[in-house]
Amino acid sequence: LEVQSRHFIQAEQLGAVVTRLLSGLQWLAILILAAVFLQFVLGMFPWTRRIANELLGLFINPLETMGRGILNALPDLAFLLVLCLVVLYVLRASRLFFAGLEAGTITMASFEREWAGPTYRILRMVVIAFAVVVGYPYVPGAGSEAFKGVTIFLGVVFSLGSTSFISNIIAGYTMIFRRAFQIGDRVSIHDYVGQVIETGVSVTRLRTPKNEVVVLPNSLVLTSSLVNYSALAQKQGLILHTTVGIGYETPWRQVEAMLLKAAAQCSGILKVPPPFVLQTALGDFCITYELNAYCDAPERMPQLYAELHRNILDVFNEHGVQIMTPAYESDPTTPKVVPKENWYAAPAKEEE
Repeated sequence: LEVQSRHFIQAEQLGAVVTRLLSGLQWLAILILAAVFLQFVLGMFPWTRRIANELLGLFINPLETMGRGILNALPDLAFLLVLCLVVLYVLRASRLFFAGLEAGTITMASFEREWAGPTYRILRMVVIAFAVVVGYPYVPGAGSEAFKGVTIFLGVVFSLGSTSFISNIIAGYTMIFRRAFQIGDRVSIHDYVGQVIETGVSVTRLRTPKNEVVVLPNSLVLTSSLVNYSALAQKQGLILHTTVGIGYETPWRQVEAMLLKAAAQCSGILKVPPPFVLQTALGDFCITYELNAYCDAPERMPQLYAELHRNILDVFNEHGVQIMTPAYESDPTTPKVVPKENWYAAPAKEEE
């Protein structure tokens, strides 16, 4: 049996089902014949005739009880059937409505399109829970003590074993409506930096710059500090920043010019808005300069920082200015810079 080249039932599977069905019918026939034979034989003797009369009841009474139970439960089963049909059509109508919201054919003020899927899932869960509460009293056997005991046991097991699971699900839906990040954004969560590749109901997956996949529980993501590098990168640009410590004997205008020159030589830095330099501290032995430059590719942050640092080293070495970061002890006899003729010492190769 196949539909559009998709096999559903193989010949071997169908043969196994038929064989088991025939085997079951065979054993049922054997049991019926054995019961009839025993009743006939035992009925021939006065001292076993009572057993013969009760033997047939052992098989008939359970079937009669089940039949009466089914007949008595027919009104409740009819109510459950109608309830299921109503819930089914309500969910179908809701799915069509939220599909229109997600596709953009239906618009609502202050309602984002990416909220459509999660909102439908929440509504579906609420509708199903409401239907279960309404239909529970009509379930056959719901009033029995055994049924109550089983439901209480399952409720205790579920509540004890799914505490973290439920908290992760709630945190996942909370993050969706907070719009903290989207698929493809570069973020920093709980000391992990990477690109968001999946936002599930219970976990969030990041791909780090080292091509590692980090799985974070949504409850951890919700309670941790989060930095989104991609949120404003396309519209306003992401500011890359780095600091250097330069001595007081070097004019600050020269330092700013060199830092801006290093930023201008970086291929991934935006020209507009232009880079800028801040003097963030006047230290005991040096001035701390901070170079700020805009980029629109957060996923290239490690490469851009590396290129920016290389350009700063080349520009400062070219002009003979010593970088005093990170520590200073005394003035050297000669500046600690690399002469240009030594920039490509072995095994480095000169760029073409």
